[in-house]
Amino acid sequence: MRTLYLIFKYGAILLWSSFVALPFLWALTTSFKTANGVTGGATYIPWLQYKPSLEGWKVLVRSGGQGIDIVQPYISSIIVTLSASMISLVLGTLAAYGLARFSYKLGFIKNSDITFFFISQRIMPPIVLSIPFFLMLQLLGLLDSIPGLILVYVALLLPIATWVMVDFFSNIPREMDEMAMIDGCTPVGAFMRVVLPNSIPGIVVGGLFCIIFGWNDFFFAFTLTFTKTQLLPVAVVALNSSVTPWWSLSASALVSVAPLVIIAFVVERFLSSGNLAGAIR
Repeated sequence: MRTLYLIFKYGAILLWSSFVALPFLWALTTSFKTANGVTGGATYIPWLQYKPSLEGWKVLVRSGGQGIDIVQPYISSIIVTLSASMISLVLGTLAAYGLARFSYKLGFIKNSDITFFFISQRIMPPIVLSIPFFLMLQLLGLLDSIPGLILVYVALLLPIATWVMVDFFSNIPREMDEMAMIDGCTPVGAFMRVVLPNSIPGIVVGGLFCIIFGWNDFFFAFTLTFTKTQLLPVAVVALNSSVTPWWSLSASALVSVAPLVIIAFVVERFLSSGNLAGAIR
């Protein structure tokens, strides 16, 4: 019976791993093909089934007036995503702690209503916010600029950070705050020295969500920029033409997803459970 269970368990893991990995394998092999290699049929093994070429990768860096330079859009995306995620995480963590530890009431509006209001901002279709954001940035003189995009992304990512952290802070016993204040901490000191260090898994999860949503955004990066500023998703779409260059699109897809994969591997060790065990004496 146990042998059957292990076969089923590892078979399911292998099946799911293959389902996740095969698109990346397809993109990797396609990125080293030429136009003839793509249209000539499905091939996967380089040198045996097709002759590999760097044409798809060379297009990503402008050389001799040809191709498209994604280096600057790549750097711009990193700056915008990390800046907006960091600001959203700081503000969202403070807001979430207040909602989790203190009671607010304005008529029929309570803490749960405020929390729902935050996450409800993500329910609205992006097209609804495009014109208000456009007019706001135009008024502030931040249209087609990195600071303007950071401001917009903070507005988009702050609800996510707040929603994640409210749920996490709600699972941290209030006794931790009280014991810290008994030991001489102020409320702010209890938050900084006791609650926050025990909230690292929640902060990591909130940060990951912010980075993923910010990095993958195309709509606002496209509608709020023109020539001075360009983010990576817009640059990748610019690779397309009357004939779809699957080789360069595959290379750009791998380059685009690489930072998210690296970040996931780096922060995975912080996603531990049981860090509150023994915290209350």
